[in-house]
Amino acid sequence: MERPAWAPRSIDISVPSVSRIYDYYLGGSHNFEVDREAARKAMEYLPGLPKIMQANRAFMRRAVRFAAGEGITQFLDIGSGIPTFGNVHEVAQTAVPDARVVYVDHDPVAVAHSEAVLAGNDAADVVAADLRKPQEILTNPRVERLIDLNRPVALLLVAILHFVEDADDPYSAVAELREALAPGSLLILTHASYEGIPLPAERAEGAVDVYKDIRNPLIMRSRDEIARFFEGYDMVEPGLVQMPHWRPESAPEDEDPFAFSGFAGVGRSA
Repeated sequence: MERPAWAPRSIDISVPSVSRIYDYYLGGSHNFEVDREAARKAMEYLPGLPKIMQANRAFMRRAVRFAAGEGITQFLDIGSGIPTFGNVHEVAQTAVPDARVVYVDHDPVAVAHSEAVLAGNDAADVVAADLRKPQEILTNPRVERLIDLNRPVALLLVAILHFVEDADDPYSAVAELREALAPGSLLILTHASYEGIPLPAERAEGAVDVYKDIRNPLIMRSRDEIARFFEGYDMVEPGLVQMPHWRPESAPEDEDPFAFSGFAGVGRSA
């Protein structure tokens, strides 16, 4: 397999990557056959996966525009993945030209591609770090250069927490980040769940097993379990809802049934 210029020498391109699989679902070009094979296998059980990812991205863009409309000019996107059209910095800086954005990911491909996309954009940067180690994120010089923790921040945890196992205590990581942010900060979050999937849970479990097989377990949490991530935040209307129902810009009833898989919400810290 020939290694393209955008793939760092340090990564094993024979092993599937969650970031590249997600890129494939969204119609991107930064993925390999090993990623496409895993994605197609998951789609045998859950054919609506691309629709779920599209709904996830659409929510993210609405939430970023909402945050900008609330006067927030700083965005910290953890688990950002491979940048695609309409990413956070594009949406935020269109709404607020002086918006500052820092992406965080532990996938070398996501980081390398983000660096290429952000070249020449002094108000956006990317950091190689892990959500499970919040202090390494918060004290990173690239974060400190762009993000003033004394002012409100929009913290994005979009489609990332369902890849953090309970043994790694994702609730503590989210709480630690919350404690570091100024009052008035926003938490923008999406999370996978069996609730809302228009198929029997037993069928969807086949797709979950694909992620387990590539050693990136997909943790499907209930709505109540997802709501716990918002402890310490006041929920923004309409609360924690299925993605198409969060401040829709088009009629939710026109959405694909798979778009209603999982939950999305925005909370504001007191």
